[in-house]
Amino acid sequence: MPYRVTPLVNEEYYHVYNRGVASQQTYSSKKDYERFLLSLAYYRFDVPFKLSHLLQTPQPDRNNVILGLEKSGHKNIDIISFALMPNHFHILLQQKVGGGISQFMKKITDSYTRYFNTKHERVGPLFQGAFKVVHVETDEQLVHLSRYIHLNPLVSFIVRDEDFLSYPWSSLKYYMNGETSIVNTKPVLGHFKSRQQYLKFILDQADYGKKLERIKHLTLEK
Repeated sequence: MPYRVTPLVNEEYYHVYNRGVASQQTYSSKKDYERFLLSLAYYRFDVPFKLSHLLQTPQPDRNNVILGLEKSGHKNIDIISFALMPNHFHILLQQKVGGGISQFMKKITDSYTRYFNTKHERVGPLFQGAFKVVHVETDEQLVHLSRYIHLNPLVSFIVRDEDFLSYPWSSLKYYMNGETSIVNTKPVLGHFKSRQQYLKFILDQADYGKKLERIKHLTLEK
């Protein structure tokens, strides 16, 4: 196994991301996104069974299983924010136990790849090698990174301005509505007086992000 240059330390925050092999699509339907999100919810914990075991239970019972795991407190990681895009993902994590992030990433990508390959009758890896990781060193980096992740669907023109807050495949909706979720919003929202102030912080960079994305596309085309 190749040595990871960035050490993964308990209670520290990390930006992890990856994309499809050759930038190919990794989510092609609502069911695909939902399956990946279920794997995020389940594999946060130190679970003895694969996700396939959970999927054998009726839908209402699955929620009870997740709630039971939440109460147990045996987490490998905390999810701080995330955004799923058609051919890649971004997740901001805090490691809670030794090896937690590595175990979490292996389980979610292996599980989802098996599901996707079976559904689409394909073989081989779905994601582009080992996941990429960047250590978040300061609180300022933490809040700016959460903004970058939440803006990703908008600045990449995956979603229109008027639909941005209802984009279903990012954690922004949890930040805005305050619902109990798979996401721990406290490390980021603790730096703002209100949810609306955080939203303003995000939207202040939306136009700038779109301009950067347009420039990137022009450069790639050349």
